[in-house]
Amino acid sequence: MKDLATHIQQTLGLELWLFSLLTIGLLTLLLNQAVRLLLKQAHRWARHTTTHWDEALLNAASKPLRLLVWLVSLGWMARVLNSHWPEPDLLAGALQWRDIGLILCVAWFLWQFTGEVTETSIERGKTNAVDFDVTTAMALSKLARLVVFVVTAITVAHTLGFQIGSLLALGGVGGIAVGLAARDLLANFFGGLTIYLDRPFSVGDWIRSPDKSIEGTVEYISWRHTRIRAFNKNPIYVPNAVFTTIVVENPSRMSHRRLKETLGLRYDDFAQVEAVVADIRAMLLAHEGIDTSQTLIVNFTAFGASSLDILIYGFTKTTVWTEFHTVKQDVLLRIGRIVAAHGAEIAFPTQTLHVAEPPPAEPPPA
Repeated sequence: MKDLATHIQQTLGLELWLFSLLTIGLLTLLLNQAVRLLLKQAHRWARHTTTHWDEALLNAASKPLRLLVWLVSLGWMARVLNSHWPEPDLLAGALQWRDIGLILCVAWFLWQFTGEVTETSIERGKTNAVDFDVTTAMALSKLARLVVFVVTAITVAHTLGFQIGSLLALGGVGGIAVGLAARDLLANFFGGLTIYLDRPFSVGDWIRSPDKSIEGTVEYISWRHTRIRAFNKNPIYVPNAVFTTIVVENPSRMSHRRLKETLGLRYDDFAQVEAVVADIRAMLLAHEGIDTSQTLIVNFTAFGASSLDILIYGFTKTTVWTEFHTVKQDVLLRIGRIVAAHGAEIAFPTQTLHVAEPPPAEPPPA
């Protein structure tokens, strides 16, 4: 070894330890470049496969793997420096921080891999038009990332020399104080957990609450709040704890849309009421936009203040808002034609004023 050190010093004018550092650095650069090229080639192969797991794996591993090479290299450099300047504490500290870096690299990879799989799954679910639950996918992704974060934090603490048992015991005592201080935050967390488990609504659903001024399309569900895009395009940020105490309607999951109208005919058209009712019922039974398997009511129901009221009640096949109004318009136009065909007219509010005749004037006295 001394002969090698002397030869290197005479040939290159470098100390052995410095030559070793430069060699390790150069090999690290070459290895890092080789890893980059291999990953690039692997990406090309992955594009020709039918599964998306390989692409997610490569995208998540690219940066952490290259950083991992440098961390291992720095560990060897620390050993070389320690052989020249023996400092056990310095070497132990450097190796300890190297181990922490390795742990963080693995956590970084798992964090990225979870996100890549979630995004790719959501995109493929939308592209293939399959029944894919975005809310569940996001919930599982957040749960997996939470597990990665907790395990990483515990592992790093153990590597730094902390007693995990004492930390957990301290966390149990301090958890009470934290729970009292962060009561609203915890309520929102468990409210979000309830949404993920019960799934009263999902991302993309149109929801509304009769208890609160909340109505719009769900855009995002986090552990603390839910973002809803109102129909005027304003975002509404609702704490998740609110959904545990209010009634939430989900019109996006309706099976049909209801058509309910009251048609008023004039009192002068009483003789035509029965025929008008029969023709409207026949028209609805034959209409392509009305679901005749659901409740269908066409009946003369009341003598109104200024009209003979006919109740028209049914359900459309479509649940799409714009298509429903197209069907409703067509039904109303056909009803108007039926009324006109029978020589009847639609009533409008009227009042009849009866003026009392004055009493006959008494003859003047003679």
